[in-house]
Amino acid sequence: MKTLLDQYADYGRWANERFVGRLKKLPEATLDIPVPNSFPGLRATLLHIRDAEHVWWCRLMNVPTQWPAQPETDIATLVYHTERLRTLVHERDADELLREHAYTDLRGNEHSQPAWQMIMHCLNHSTQHRGQLITMMRALGLTDIPSNDLVVFQRHSSMLL
Repeated sequence: MKTLLDQYADYGRWANERFVGRLKKLPEATLDIPVPNSFPGLRATLLHIRDAEHVWWCRLMNVPTQWPAQPETDIATLVYHTERLRTLVHERDADELLREHAYTDLRGNEHSQPAWQMIMHCLNHSTQHRGQLITMMRALGLTDIPSNDLVVFQRHSSMLL
């Protein structure tokens, strides 16, 4: 489990960096063009990923949460929160990943889950929204859409070893 979570956290960073890098090349106004989806545009979707990764990091660290993660709306702020979550995952040992964490969701409901489930949910949530980014980018007629397939990351990572 530890190896899988570490790799999935590395993949999350890789994929988020690819999207931020690609979308930073666009005019700022393009990031806010309304595109029907879960969130109204590219920026809003990236910031939702950022804010969710921040909240799950806070829960895993047992510190108070805040939404949004920060008031700044620069999409590059996602990278900081993704790296912080990746570091948290890498620093946890197998016993810590099994440890239950009590937390309150954003609606005030109390929950308790093992760390590994919280981490998997968070990383999977980000993957879901990156898929939406691809759909939004296509709807806007954008090209050079980054692949975010896990297998592409795994193939790339194995070449670096």
